[in-house]
Amino acid sequence: MEGAPYGAPYGSLIETKYPENRLGNVGRRPWIRGDAMRSRSPYCLAQVMQLRRYLATSDDAIAVLVRRLRRGVLQFTLPAPRVVVRPMLLLYVAGRQLIHGARRLFIAEPLFKAYCTSYGANVRTGIFVHWVMGKGDLILGDNVEVRGKCSFSFASRFSDRPTLRIGSHTNIGHSCSFVVGKAIEIGDHCLIASDVVMFDSNGHPSDPLGRLNDLPLTPDDVRPIRIGNNVWIGQRSIISPGVKIGDNSIVSAGAVVITEVPANVIVAGNPARKIGSLTPPPSSTPVDAADASDVAAAPAPDAPISAVA
Repeated sequence: MEGAPYGAPYGSLIETKYPENRLGNVGRRPWIRGDAMRSRSPYCLAQVMQLRRYLATSDDAIAVLVRRLRRGVLQFTLPAPRVVVRPMLLLYVAGRQLIHGARRLFIAEPLFKAYCTSYGANVRTGIFVHWVMGKGDLILGDNVEVRGKCSFSFASRFSDRPTLRIGSHTNIGHSCSFVVGKAIEIGDHCLIASDVVMFDSNGHPSDPLGRLNDLPLTPDDVRPIRIGNNVWIGQRSIISPGVKIGDNSIVSAGAVVITEVPANVIVAGNPARKIGSLTPPPSSTPVDAADASDVAAAPAPDAPISAVA
């Protein structure tokens, strides 16, 4: 621009072309240099902070009044006559159940069953769509319930068809995670609490040199998990690769299981260790009518849990 020295600031160029803006004439927006705008912003922020500090700490009548008004607004509440709020609650619960039922029946369950390779009768989910990633076989028995929102990840690079098999009458809690490289098998009548994690591979080789060179896992690093029948796994437990848990056993909440768990025991801790024993249930084989009286007259078993010394 004419009259402006080479390399002059942007504001100087504007003021050179429009010198009347220096006077802030009516109808024209006065131009402000960038450094003036930057210097004004901290000043305004300091003024706001000073005002807040004054209103929060001053004993002046105005500050006290403002604090009382703020406290009154925050503590304001309305009366809730039961004759009014009870019907409101019933309508809200009914509407919520209707919406959740529709989400479960028409969205969550059909999409989850579409992921499954096969599933039995009466498979149920919650209102959320479960996260399924990768290609593998998801096989469910009868009367399986997968609650909440769980994660199922299949790593097909370790196996042609990684398989997650869940037995009949098993209940999976909210936010469980299953990472399947080869196979994870869960028996019948199992209870899997929320936030349980199961993975049959660690994702990276344990050899330091292998991790340094970003080498893939070897087939020996992927070890299937086997969960027996009637097993109860507590909340936030971790089941590591190669673990086998026997029938009827209990894994306490928060346990980290890295070794085999025998049948009819209780384990807890990190790493999980045996803390108690369980009396196995009577055989599920049917008995004859003649023997029914003998079974009914048999003395009650000892306490189901006996502490380990």
